[in-house]
Amino acid sequence: MVFTRANYRLLLLGLAMIVAGYVIMRLENEVDGVISLYVAPLIILGGYLEIIYAILKRPSQAAS
Repeated sequence: MVFTRANYRLLLLGLAMIVAGYVIMRLENEVDGVISLYVAPLIILGGYLEIIYAILKRPSQAAS
């Protein structure tokens, strides 16, 4: 199996972070707001980085 359960959890976490970032950006509804300019884009970027990490993460191999 290419992805393990941990990979799918990380993917879902990244997707949730992206959605939350866009929702936060929309809720403030200001062009010059601190949350719209700084906080929400960082959350979105973190979500994309989380998805990249989830795709590249390999399962740990047991030492035998």
